[in-house]
Amino acid sequence: MATMYYEKDGNLGVLKDKIVGIIGYGSQGHAHALNLKDSGQNVMVGLYKGSNSWAKAEEAGLKVAEVAEVAQQADVIMILVPDMKQKQVYEESIAPYLTSSKTLMFAHGFAIHFKMIVPPTDVDVAMIAPKAPGHRMREIFTRDMGVPSLIAVYQDPSGHTKETALAYGIGVGSGRAGILETTFKEETETDLFGEQSVLCGGVTSLIQMGFETLVEAGYQPEVAYFECMHEVKLIVDLLYQGGMSYMRYSVSETAEYGDYSRGPRVIDEHVRETMRTVLKEIQSGEFAKEWIAENDEGLKRFNQQRKDGAEHPIEKVGKELRDMMPWLQQTI
Repeated sequence: MATMYYEKDGNLGVLKDKIVGIIGYGSQGHAHALNLKDSGQNVMVGLYKGSNSWAKAEEAGLKVAEVAEVAQQADVIMILVPDMKQKQVYEESIAPYLTSSKTLMFAHGFAIHFKMIVPPTDVDVAMIAPKAPGHRMREIFTRDMGVPSLIAVYQDPSGHTKETALAYGIGVGSGRAGILETTFKEETETDLFGEQSVLCGGVTSLIQMGFETLVEAGYQPEVAYFECMHEVKLIVDLLYQGGMSYMRYSVSETAEYGDYSRGPRVIDEHVRETMRTVLKEIQSGEFAKEWIAENDEGLKRFNQQRKDGAEHPIEKVGKELRDMMPWLQQTI
């Protein structure tokens, strides 16, 4: 069984008299900073000069300074800028001020696991990775609940790294839901695999192909959208609430039988082999090298793929239908 920690297993007081520096104020950054602030911690937000987020953070009552200043003052430094920006931010504005008394933290292990960042061996390095988007994390916290997080220790020269990371996890609210112990390697590789094969790549490709199949067969695009995209939330909510058994209990017997008899024909052994290949590319570092190279070359392929995706007919049909359903915005 995995090791789980809750509020009773840690001590938020570990962060007392410490400055927690949050580098970045995007989806994750704003949630971490505000949750920690509301938990009574001394928080500083590190941004580049001229950042559009500077005024937002100040309006939220947070202390804001340039990254280098925050790195100098903070005892705990959490890097929450995008993966591909972390190396430059770290080398230019954080590394010069790292000392053995500081703790360097991450919410995703990519930069550490693939050696984009190599911290000094006398610095504590840990991870708290919330398993929800930042805006959801913040919303749940304001309702006196929390989202689960993963905790991992990469370097522990002080002998107190886990204690500090656990206090941080409690501070952002995850002690209310559960903090699961893992490693940087496991978190990074499973996170990438989940995104690519199931949560993002798998789901969107399945939806798009189903939509295309129905339209190709002569059915109205609007009906295809409802059947292959709109109703996904219904099923996901049931899965989220009670697992596959609860979802199957909640749908019709016709849908349940179709699940058992046709699902494995769509997601078959060929798909399993493809998933294994995707996982091997992640484990070997091939995907990381490809993504780093794509960034170094100016994101030309990535931007074209983004453009092509945005122009797919399912997006046009979906926008028109969603515009007729304004109540959808209230359910997000």
